[in-house]
Amino acid sequence: MIFKTISQKIVWSCPWYSVRQDEIVLPDGRPGVYNVVQKEAAVWVLPVTKEKQIALIRSYRYTVDDWCWEIPAGSLKTGQSPANAARSELAEEVGGQAGLLEYLGQSYMANGICDEVGHFFLAMDVTLSEPAHEAAEVIEVHLKSIPEVLKMARANEINDAPSALVILLCAGRLEVLAG
Repeated sequence: MIFKTISQKIVWSCPWYSVRQDEIVLPDGRPGVYNVVQKEAAVWVLPVTKEKQIALIRSYRYTVDDWCWEIPAGSLKTGQSPANAARSELAEEVGGQAGLLEYLGQSYMANGICDEVGHFFLAMDVTLSEPAHEAAEVIEVHLKSIPEVLKMARANEINDAPSALVILLCAGRLEVLAG
C-alpha cells in the first residue's frame, strides 16, 4: 500500500453515509489526515420499454437546487445484491419491471473523497406501472425516444454524470435497437 493507515474513526454519520477520518503516513513519510465519505454501493438502471422508449426521470435535487435528468438509481440496502437493488429502484422510480436485466459493469463514483461503487444495468422490455416514490423524492417520469435520449446525453443535457455514462455505454446497442 502506498499510504500507511495508523488509525480510523467515524467523525460524523447519518442514515445515508458517514465520514471516516484516517490518520495516515504519506508516501514521503510525513504524517497526514485523510477524510473518506463512506457510502453504500448504488445502482443505475437504463430502462428501455418494449416500445423502444427510454423512461427518464426528471428529479429535483435539493443539494444543487436544480432539476436533473436521470435514469433510475439508488443505494443498495444491507444484504441486497446489485441486481435486486436495480429491480427495486426500477419499480420504485418509474414503476418498471424488466423482461431482461443485464449487468454492464461498475465504477467508482467520486474516488477522490468517497468509497461508493456504482453498478450499472440495462433493463430491456420494461413494462411500466405506477411508481412508488419516497417522501423526499420529487420525480417526474418521461418516456423519450432512443435518438432523443442519446442526443440529450451527448449534448450534456443529462446532467447526472452516472446516468449519462450508462446511456453512453449503451449508445451503440441503443442505436441498433432504434434502427
